[in-house]
Amino acid sequence: MNVPEHIAIILDGNGRWARSKGMPRNYGHTMGAKNVENICRACHDIGVKYLTVYAFSTENWKRSDDEVSAIMKLLRGYLRTCFKLADDNDMCVRVLGDLTRLESDMQTTIARLEEHTKDHSGLYFQIALNYGSRDEITRAVNRIAEDIRSGTVSGEITEEMIGSYLDTRGIPDPDLLIRTSGEERLSNFLLWQCAYTEFYFTDVHWPAFDKEELLKAVESFGERNRRYGGV
Repeated sequence: MNVPEHIAIILDGNGRWARSKGMPRNYGHTMGAKNVENICRACHDIGVKYLTVYAFSTENWKRSDDEVSAIMKLLRGYLRTCFKLADDNDMCVRVLGDLTRLESDMQTTIARLEEHTKDHSGLYFQIALNYGSRDEITRAVNRIAEDIRSGTVSGEITEEMIGSYLDTRGIPDPDLLIRTSGEERLSNFLLWQCAYTEFYFTDVHWPAFDKEELLKAVESFGERNRRYGGV
């Protein structure tokens, strides 16, 4: 089986899955968070080296205050349990996005988690949190402009330079992007990085997306004739 080195996943459908079970939306978010652990293990088992998940976007702040508060509480708990998950599965964890809007305790936990897992190498796991690709690119361009003004960098601005200022610097671009729950759009996720990524869309809601569904996506990826620049 041709396994992609890097899989990115848009975790969609928690609320719809919960509604189909006659449960509140927050129950869907809880089960969706638990499923992240399952898919991390599944990716490690089949030989995926990098996994990036879209956990909370810059646009998600527009949801109701109650839902945002519940998601943040859930994320706090998940980040705390992620220490053991990372140790048990040799995962190096990195959080992408603008973390300045998060509460200080979450920022501290993230910094501790990244430091604690920096030498793990079984699976490189990226969590996109308060992440939006347009915001990421804007922040990168502003930092480049600041460094040019200060004389820290000089010369022509290249793709490689821009890439080195993105949240994903040092991480290879995704080979495969999966979106669950039937939607077929990127929703401001890894726009720069997905220039040559293969897309896989499934109607399965995220909490129900298991190892079997992951293997279907990977098998679809393996059947494609990947070409770059028409070659």
